[in-house]
Amino acid sequence: MKEQTIFELIHFMDKVTDNLIIQWNKQFNEDLGISHILVLTHLLENGKSRPSDIAKSLGLTPPTLTHLSEKLVKRNLAVRVLDESDRRIIYLDISDKGIAMVHKANKEGVALRENLFQKLTKQELEQLLKIYEKLNGAL
Repeated sequence: MKEQTIFELIHFMDKVTDNLIIQWNKQFNEDLGISHILVLTHLLENGKSRPSDIAKSLGLTPPTLTHLSEKLVKRNLAVRVLDESDRRIIYLDISDKGIAMVHKANKEGVALRENLFQKLTKQELEQLLKIYEKLNGAL
């Protein structure tokens, strides 16, 4: 494969991702970004977690996670919890309001993807799925 073709492919993959994020942000209208929802989703799936563990899992810097968690706590979507055996350790946990927000975000995401992928034929969707499965396996 030509080098230019590889860069074109990466460029278009990034453009699709960027445009999906832009469209999701327009539709979601909750003054929260994708990163906020990723943090809440991590908490929903993994339970209370140390901020450093969340940052590492999501590939974020600790200062970025601090900034994100401040907004989540301020909006009552997450809570800080002290470790009972070592009060120096602080965990972040999702609230009921945060769980509802994750469900709302996922619902918006599903609608956005359905709208996008309906532009493809069934055969194109099957090919795309196989391609992404293969690429994911190679990584």
